[in-house]
Amino acid sequence: MTDKPQPSAQSDKTPAPSAQQVKYPKLQPREYASIPSEEFISERVNDAIAWYDKSADKNKKFYLRTRAATVIGSALVPVLVNIKLQYVDIATTIISLMVVLLVSLESVYHFREQWTNYRGTEQSLRHEYFLFTSKGGVYASWDKATAYQHFVERTEELISSENASTLKIMSSLTESKPDAKTKLFAKK
Repeated sequence: MTDKPQPSAQSDKTPAPSAQQVKYPKLQPREYASIPSEEFISERVNDAIAWYDKSADKNKKFYLRTRAATVIGSALVPVLVNIKLQYVDIATTIISLMVVLLVSLESVYHFREQWTNYRGTEQSLRHEYFLFTSKGGVYASWDKATAYQHFVERTEELISSENASTLKIMSSLTESKPDAKTKLFAKK
């Protein structure tokens, strides 16, 4: 006869994790409508603001670095073409190749669009947070429950809109090329 482990009574009463411990997708089971505004701000809003801020900074750095490298490389190539030194043609070819690769990577990853998209969402979330916590704007005339419901809906709407925008930006390259080909062949 094998003994089956019995569930402990303590596992049913696991304390809710702090905001710093929450790592998605390990969401804790909760009762319907059981998240107070302080927890929502701590777990959802702060997490989203931090992610968008970090992602905006990363994409800005990638964009500025690739842009600076392509501008410098593009300026160097015409100069190097006119210089008659040993191995200049190899250097010119390598720089030209790097410029093409960097421009191509920008067209795939859309660093500029992502940077501005993430920064805009991060700033909108902060704006909404300060309106809610200061009882400003639309929140001024509402009771606490109505204001909190609107704040949650608005926060989730901002995050959802950003996600849709990111998908649109990232898929725009693949969607636009077949249309261009279709139009090209349709003209013949």
